[in-house]
Amino acid sequence: MAARLPGLLLTVLIAAAAFALGRRFTLVGGPVIGIVLGIVIANALSLPTRLRPGIQFASKQVLQWSIIALGFGLSLDQVAKTGLQSLSVTLVTMSVAFVAAWALGRWLRVHDDLKILIGVGTAICGGSAIAAVTPILRPDEHDTAFAISTIFLFNLVAVLLFPLLGHLLHLSDLGFGMWAGTAINDTSSVVAAGYSYSRDAGDFATIVKLTRATLIIPVCIALAIAVAVREKRRGGSDFKLSRIFPWFILWFLVASAVRSAGFVPVALQAPLHMAAEFLIVVALTAVGLSANLRRMASTGVRPILLGLGVWAAVAISSLAVQLAMGQL
Repeated sequence: MAARLPGLLLTVLIAAAAFALGRRFTLVGGPVIGIVLGIVIANALSLPTRLRPGIQFASKQVLQWSIIALGFGLSLDQVAKTGLQSLSVTLVTMSVAFVAAWALGRWLRVHDDLKILIGVGTAICGGSAIAAVTPILRPDEHDTAFAISTIFLFNLVAVLLFPLLGHLLHLSDLGFGMWAGTAINDTSSVVAAGYSYSRDAGDFATIVKLTRATLIIPVCIALAIAVAVREKRRGGSDFKLSRIFPWFILWFLVASAVRSAGFVPVALQAPLHMAAEFLIVVALTAVGLSANLRRMASTGVRPILLGLGVWAAVAISSLAVQLAMGQL
């Protein structure tokens, strides 16, 4: 823990400033300000390597804590209702993502592993999904870096662009939450965009995204079977469900159950939600501090075009399904 302290302290200090600015400039919000400040500082200064462990800890573990903390403000009935309500849109957008990744990737002559990585990352949960399928696919490390950098690029674009588009399209809080939760791939970016729009949109988008994230389980199982058929010798022999399962989702449900059982006093609900929002800003500030703009620029054109095409297809299909279902 001592090795993480310097980087964690820096992240928390920047996040505190972003959180305060977010309270003042509510249209932008603390999460977006945290990401932007992190990117500017990381790329304008040469941060010492000793800060990396703490920054990485904040970008991963603190984000999970923030999601768990949000559970104390949401009842299980609300979680179940939202999950079922979003399932049809989620399944459509996932199917669109995989088809678009295959078709557009073939047209752009992007090889299979990179197509799968970008397709899975866009369809489900960004870098987490890519990390989950990597032990199964065993792609070249350069392909993994390509895919994560491409996904991360459009996460940043989505955080900045989606709230503006949502207001221009006059989306309701629930309509925007559904759109963000099904069309933005990484959990941190969904949370940032959702709460930048409104608190209700953020709550709804978070649950939609968590429902979507659980689908990485059947996707990984199907992919492991496909790899096993293609390559019996490798065949996903080291595939373990326990390694890819997003356990923080279970703790989110436990927190929600505690709230539903009436164990969270009303006086504590607002402070708990504020604490969760601050943890979100901390995590997103760390994401910004981890961004390397030079590396992102060097990933090449074709994977970025593939990521853009798949991302656009998912965003448009999400709005189209909601419009057809009368949910906007």
